[in-house]
Amino acid sequence: MLNKKLLFRWIKVAVLLYCLVGIALYYGQERLIFAPIKAERNAWYHFSLPSTELNLNYDQNTNLNIVEFKATDRPADSVAKGVVLFFHGNGGNISSYTPDVPTFTANGYELWMMDYPTYGKSTGSRDEASLYKYSLVFYKLARSRWKTDQIILCGKSLGTGIAAQLAAVRDCRRLILESPYYSLRSIGQRRFPIYPIGLMMHWNFPTYAFLPKVTVPVTIFTGDEDRTIPNSNSKRLKPFLKPGDEYITVEGAGHNDLSSKPFFKLKLDSLLK
Repeated sequence: MLNKKLLFRWIKVAVLLYCLVGIALYYGQERLIFAPIKAERNAWYHFSLPSTELNLNYDQNTNLNIVEFKATDRPADSVAKGVVLFFHGNGGNISSYTPDVPTFTANGYELWMMDYPTYGKSTGSRDEASLYKYSLVFYKLARSRWKTDQIILCGKSLGTGIAAQLAAVRDCRRLILESPYYSLRSIGQRRFPIYPIGLMMHWNFPTYAFLPKVTVPVTIFTGDEDRTIPNSNSKRLKPFLKPGDEYITVEGAGHNDLSSKPFFKLKLDSLLK
């Protein structure tokens, strides 16, 4: 009888703990997904690369901060080949991703990067539908200066779902995805397998649903040592690629050092040239 009482007590503790952790996950999911670093509106970014900063007032509460990095490998009297719209990952702000810039600008492209609301100098509300809307505004700004076949969409980590959605609804030259996920919920389910993540998460970014609608060439880069978005998760996107698309695994690359690998740079150079 005593053992049964003790067992029942431990079951109650386990159930209570399960519920408490589940509640914490539900209400704290944004903190797990997004890790922004804010910057003052009048702060000055000290980039070593030539750039122009601008702010788009989307509505009364929303400001979208954008930095346009200029192409460096071109004659002074010529224009850039085109523009890369770069959707960055879940941490930091624009200044955190400047190491990704030179590979593109050295190939004659401008690279434009937009901070999501609450990142850097960007303000406003943030939900999945809004991020898609903001990316479209970003695209329309590029279209005011460039033809569709001069626009490359590139997403990194969290930004891959946003870039893929935009490529599914707007024309461009190419879609490049660095460390993409099948969906954000699939990552959550892998990390917390004992919870019904599909019902709990407000965020999804279903990259798998967008890729079949992308008509331009798609190139996916993943690292075989990525622990944040495992290669096994990214590989689930392969069935949604069309003939001519590429899925490239970079050996020895993790999540944060993929773009620093020589093979990645070599392949990216060939795509841009």
